Amino acid sequence: MKITDSLLRSFKVARTYRLNSEKVNCVDYSSNGEHAVSSSDDDCIVLYDIQEGKPFSTLFSKKYGVDLIRFTQGEAQTVVFSSNKLDDTIRYLSLTDNKFIRYFPGHTARVTALSMSPVDETFISSSLDKTIRIWDLRSPNCQGLTDPLGKPVCSFDPDGLVFAAGVESQAIKLYDIRAFDKGPFACFEARLNRVCDWTGLKFSNDGKLILICTNGGAVRILNAFSGSVLHTFSGYNNNKGIALEASFTPDSQFVMIGSEDGRVHVWSTESGMKVAVLDGKHPGPINTLQFNPRYMTFASACTNMSFWLPCIDDL
Repeated sequence: MKITDSLLRSFKVARTYRLNSEKVNCVDYSSNGEHAVSSSDDDCIVLYDIQEGKPFSTLFSKKYGVDLIRFTQGEAQTVVFSSNKLDDTIRYLSLTDNKFIRYFPGHTARVTALSMSPVDETFISSSLDKTIRIWDLRSPNCQGLTDPLGKPVCSFDPDGLVFAAGVESQAIKLYDIRAFDKGPFACFEARLNRVCDWTGLKFSNDGKLILICTNGGAVRILNAFSGSVLHTFSGYNNNKGIALEASFTPDSQFVMIGSEDGRVHVWSTESGMKVAVLDGKHPGPINTLQFNPRYMTFASACTNMSFWLPCIDDL
């Protein structure tokens, strides 16, 4: 089934779960699309079975807190996440027996992004300590460190060969993962003409676009090769400076973001036009939103977690 404007307009909330007492800060899908995992400010990790459409496991990280949770490559049985309590160590957890496999110490301030390589055991992290670190799941030692000269956010490209750093909310630097110590091979200025911080970067699945998420009322997409700004999307509520997560659809044709008033806004990456506004009846701001990589469903979360499906009868 092809993702179209009319299909996106037909999406409705199919299930809502109220398992968290505080905001869900991150959602991630497994690469096969069959599981989702959420982390939240109440120290909860919830694992969802997408085909059954329900949660099947809840774990806690009371001591360390949990943020920026990510499935590792392959099986949906292990995750890495950053801490929002105690320290800034990244942790690698087995979901099957709720035991830590490894710790990744090194950052000295809050971790701002975690990005898994799509091809191997590598992952990268950025931090308010103004570094980006490169890790291997098999070793607790940092495999490499780069100083992008400012507060960074970071993301791998879909081939796992390049990573992007958004630095000081004004420039994007591209690094070759095999030669990151030589510094960036490209740098683009992409400052927004409003006061806001960049809160995340994402590549589209086709590798052609970079999405900049912010805590202001705008997100932006750039050509990943030339750095030219293609579109700036605004017109959604975010007056409180919340880090609202935007996402591409898997076909790279649309960008979606939740808003402060609990609605989801959708734009075409080609035309830049808004194609849908969906009311998820979220009681609070939609902090995190992810489209499933394999199935026609997406997740949005405030303190509640909602899973959406297209309503074929509406088409």
